[in-house]
Amino acid sequence: MPLARDLLHSSLEEEEKKHKKKWLVQSPNSYFMDGKCPGCCRIARVCSHAHMVVLCVGCSTELCQLMGGKARLTEGCSCRRKQH
Repeated sequence: MPLARDLLHSSLEEEEKKHKKKWLVQSPNSYFMDGKCPGCCRIARVCSHAHMVVLCVGCSTELCQLMGGKARLTEGCSCRRKQH
């Protein structure tokens, strides 16, 4: 009796719907970003799922706010996702 779907070669859409521990290759959902301060234009490394408020080193402004799961960037703060 053949299977209805291939378990080893699942589509990308099916993998994204699964929990991160049930993926074929486990990997975290979080990532690092470079956050740019709107006041002094310094760049700070921010985690996407930060547990603490990230402050700018130069002017002590708040770069991200906590939202329970993912961190939300404050108004005027820009970011770019870090590559491996």
